[in-house]
Amino acid sequence: MGSVFSPYYAWQRRRGRAVPEQHCAVNVALYGKGGKRWAMTERGQNRLMRDAEHLNIGPSSLRWDGRSLHIEVNEITAPIPSRLRGSITLTPRALTTDSYDLDALGRHQWRPIAPAADVQVDLSSPDLHWRGRGYFDSNIGSEPLEAGFTYWDWSRAMMPNDDTVILYESLRRDDSQGLLALRYDAQGRCTPIEAPAPQALPPGRIWRAPRGTRGDVHSVEIVETLEDTPFYTRSLLKQRIHGEPALAFHESLSLTRFAHPIVQLMLPFRMPRF
Repeated sequence: MGSVFSPYYAWQRRRGRAVPEQHCAVNVALYGKGGKRWAMTERGQNRLMRDAEHLNIGPSSLRWDGRSLHIEVNEITAPIPSRLRGSITLTPRALTTDSYDLDALGRHQWRPIAPAADVQVDLSSPDLHWRGRGYFDSNIGSEPLEAGFTYWDWSRAMMPNDDTVILYESLRRDDSQGLLALRYDAQGRCTPIEAPAPQALPPGRIWRAPRGTRGDVHSVEIVETLEDTPFYTRSLLKQRIHGEPALAFHESLSLTRFAHPIVQLMLPFRMPRF
C-alpha cells in the first residue's frame, strides 16, 4: 500500500494529489530453471480491503490466522503476460517486536517480523510445489524512499546453526550512513554483532547498477543474479561472516537511479495499473 516503486504514485505526488491507498500492489517474483515470472500490477483504493487479519488487493489476498500467514496469489505477469496463481503459507519460527529507524528523523522504519520461517508453496500456474525456509519483514515511511536515501544494501543470511544474520547499510540524502548488523537465533532473540568489512561486488551485468555487501575478506561469491535492473539488483550470495559459511539473499538499491526521469518512464512496462 503506497507502493514505494510506483511511477503512478510518484506522478500524483508531484501533482499534490497522492493518496497511498490508491497505489497498492502484490509483488510476486518466481525464479527457477523454467525461467522467471514477475507480477506487480497496481490497483486503486476500490480494489483494496483490509482489517486486522486480512488484506485483499485485487484478486490476491493475505490472511493471518494467529500462527501462519496464508497468501493467495492470482496475478498476471509482466511484461510478457502469463498466469501466476497459487498459495503460499508462511509460518514464523518466532515473531519479534523489534523496530528500527533507518534515518535520523524516524521517517523510515524497518521491522524484521519473522527473521526465520517455514514456507510451503503450492502453485497451480505454473505447476510447482515445494517447501523451504523463509523470512518476513515490513517497511513503512512517511516520505518517498528517494527523499531519504541515495543507496542501500540489504542481505539476510542463513547460518550453519540455523541463526539468521541481517546486514542493512544505507547512504542517506544528508550523506550520513546507516548500518545494522543483527543476528537472530531460532527463538527470535537478537544480538547486535560487529559489522563485517565492506566487500565490493561487480555491478549488474546488463544495467551496471552498483552493488556491495559486507563479509569476510575475499569470501563473497555471487551464485546467481536474480534481478538486474537500472536501479536494483537481487542476488544470491555465498560468503563467510566472522568465519562461518553463509548463504545470503541480497539486494542493492540505487534511489538516485530510481528517481531518474528515464527510469520512471520505463517502470510501467513491469508495473501495469488496472
